[in-house]
Amino acid sequence: MSSPDPLTTVLVGPMGAGKTSVGRQVAKRLGIAFIDTDKRITAEHGPIPEIFTSQGERRFREIEAQIVAAALEEEGVISVGGGAVTSETTRELLHRHPVVFLAVTAEAVSTRIRAGGRPLLEAEDPLARWSEIYQQRLSWYEDVSDITFDTSRRPMQRIADDIAAWRREQA
Repeated sequence: MSSPDPLTTVLVGPMGAGKTSVGRQVAKRLGIAFIDTDKRITAEHGPIPEIFTSQGERRFREIEAQIVAAALEEEGVISVGGGAVTSETTRELLHRHPVVFLAVTAEAVSTRIRAGGRPLLEAEDPLARWSEIYQQRLSWYEDVSDITFDTSRRPMQRIADDIAAWRREQA
């Protein structure tokens, strides 16, 4: 578990777990950069829903794996997309870094995923689809992570405090 900076931290978890919200706050508390790999994909390749539509999920995952690999070479709190763990190569890279799994219940995430822009949730019942995807990926989240925080009911600020404290202890 070596990383470029003693406080570099990776956040994984399903859509709507709060990786971006918590990640920004953890980065601020640790005094390091925040890197959102989904935002980098969008900046370099266009909106994620458009990539899914025009190039397909397989191509999106290839792009995602490249962006995540590049981000892992940097220092900071790195939020990776919910599906990044589907790549075996990405999982191998994640094992070299301190990784936090942000878990969440379907009930808690139901209001968080309504914003749209999530191609995999374009289904008749988005929450059922979310639950299905979460169950498919759960073992990967658990495999790559060093610690788990449930974001279902606790304030994001307190979770960020706890993650920052954990990272300081590990450094």
